Amino acid sequence: MLEQVRKPKAYRRGLYRRAAVEAVRKLDPRGMLRNPVMFVVEAGSLLTTLMWVQALAGQGEAPASFIGAICIWLWFTVLFANFSEALAEGRGKAQAEALRKTRQETQARKLRQASRQAGYELVSSTRLRQGDLYLVETGDVLPADGEVVEGIASVDESAVTGESAPVIRESGGDRSAVTGGTRILSDWLVVRVTASPGEGFLDRMISLVEGAKRQRTPNELALSILLSAFTIIFLVVCVTLLPFSLYSVQAAGRGAPITITVLTALLVCLIPTTIGGLLSAIGIAGMDRLIQRNVIAMSGRAVEAAGDVDVLLLDKTGTITLGNRQAFEFIPLEGVASQELAEAAQLASLADETPEGRSIVVLAKEKYGLRGRSLAGSAEYPQGMRFIPFSAQTRLSGVDLDHLQIRKGAADAIQAYLHTCGKETPPEVQRAVEAIAHQGGTPLVVARNAGVLGVIHLKDIVKGGLRERFAQLRKMGIKTVMITGDNPLTAAAIAAEAGVDDFLAQATPEKKLDLIRDYQAGGRLVAMTGDGTNDAPALAQADVAVAMNTGTQPAREAANMIDLDSNPTKLIEIVEIGKQLLMTRGALTTFSIANDVSKYFAIIPAAFASTYPQLGALNVLHLATPQSAILSAVIFNALIIVALIPLALRGVPYRPVSAARLLGNNLLVYGLGGLIAPFVGIKLIDLILTALHLV
Repeated sequence: MLEQVRKPKAYRRGLYRRAAVEAVRKLDPRGMLRNPVMFVVEAGSLLTTLMWVQALAGQGEAPASFIGAICIWLWFTVLFANFSEALAEGRGKAQAEALRKTRQETQARKLRQASRQAGYELVSSTRLRQGDLYLVETGDVLPADGEVVEGIASVDESAVTGESAPVIRESGGDRSAVTGGTRILSDWLVVRVTASPGEGFLDRMISLVEGAKRQRTPNELALSILLSAFTIIFLVVCVTLLPFSLYSVQAAGRGAPITITVLTALLVCLIPTTIGGLLSAIGIAGMDRLIQRNVIAMSGRAVEAAGDVDVLLLDKTGTITLGNRQAFEFIPLEGVASQELAEAAQLASLADETPEGRSIVVLAKEKYGLRGRSLAGSAEYPQGMRFIPFSAQTRLSGVDLDHLQIRKGAADAIQAYLHTCGKETPPEVQRAVEAIAHQGGTPLVVARNAGVLGVIHLKDIVKGGLRERFAQLRKMGIKTVMITGDNPLTAAAIAAEAGVDDFLAQATPEKKLDLIRDYQAGGRLVAMTGDGTNDAPALAQADVAVAMNTGTQPAREAANMIDLDSNPTKLIEIVEIGKQLLMTRGALTTFSIANDVSKYFAIIPAAFASTYPQLGALNVLHLATPQSAILSAVIFNALIIVALIPLALRGVPYRPVSAARLLGNNLLVYGLGGLIAPFVGIKLIDLILTALHLV
């Protein structure tokens, strides 16, 4: 849903029409003050408008047609600078409108207590407040953001993420956050509201996508200061040129003093209007490119910082791995058939509602064709069967039927169970348990009638394609570090399988914080992805913090980016977009400054040729007349902004090259291009104006 909008021409026309209207609204001087360069251009436009009115009254300093043409093209320059910003904002607002459609007022079952059996009352979703409890069942739309406190269900989050595959939400752990506006597909949930109406995750995303809270980044502020300094310098130069021109005419006894209209045109052409007109659009477009990839950035600052990241910390559970340990292998003892072990393990897991227990049932079915039995019993397993559910206290589950007793659980729990039956754990079981632990897995032992059948190997499943993506990050100069609460042995095995550069085992929230601070103290820029409440402090400390949408509310609150797809490798795209933002800004700044150098050769000779004929030697373009030269430069100055709007919105393509080579490419392509383009453009415009007898 938040992917690049592919709409028909009618949609694009609507987008351009709204941007054009917004460009006019942005002419408010109070808003223009945020961009000093374009504020000066707007002031110049107003001044030439007054000069044009004066010329129409017969008291002009130059022909009304010339002043009017300058006036029109100066207003064109301002409007298209505003248009570029409005167009970038408009694409984000279109995304926000799509999000807004997913939000709807629904009826909510507000519970009196944190239990499904508790009574409820039907209320409007707008009446739910933080801390309230509500019940949702199959087919219901979740009325508000919240944390699951009871139950487990399959949820369709396509309205938010655009992904059609449903996700599991359950109480406890790092997959308990639910978002208002999504739909429950099966089972039921009891949810505690974490945000009041208007303050939910979807509401914040809409606000962020619309750019209402966008703040200018330090780099953008620094560039604005630089552009302001250039503007002030050229403003002082142009102001002093008038008395200099008057003195020169009087001293030389020939020529005509420079006019206010020409001075205004000179100022607009010499200040960095190109980058000044596109600066805001570049920043907004950077955030918009993230939105198109289902990442919500809280500010342009975060996008920009992503371009300089050189250390990436990744939480293991739910980020590098799927989030829950899965049954991987059945290891029978000597003399026991694998299928016999699998069937016993499946029966013992039917009352185990944990993800691990469910994965054992699935593995037995997939590997040996054993179908899951109903807890209510069947012809094969009559009603007399008594199931022992898994609990955190016993750490085992099982089933009893007449003289048949099957148990499955942690190695020490089964050992204690066997001890009560007067039996000991066979040595080969201990060896299998230790071998699984050395591989970073979790062993579960299965026993039948106090005799051990074998061991189940549970392991964290590393998400597919991570090794290749981490190798790509390494080429970009980014170090990857996995952080986990597992013991060093397990952590090392998973780190090796995933292909990360380093890992931090037995990581507490304090250790994560210390690690980030150590990297930052060494001058490194740190990014972190996470989804758990225990990740929140580290996410708040990191320079770029990406929370998974599947994560807890505290994690999402602490981050400055939210990945709606919950894909940790998305950081590669985030870094590329950050680098692309910096490269685009640098490239267009280089082009703009080089542009100004070339425009000297068009305007200065034209402005002073009548007083100092020697300056004609600088008229290398052989422009027809002084008026044609000045008007051609003003027109080119306006049109180049229009020509560069697509590049500002799309961004300069990112390629992983060294800083020295990047600088060389910038100077060669955009520096040299910025020098050549005005010569070609101004000469072509001059030829057209002359051919049409417009000057």
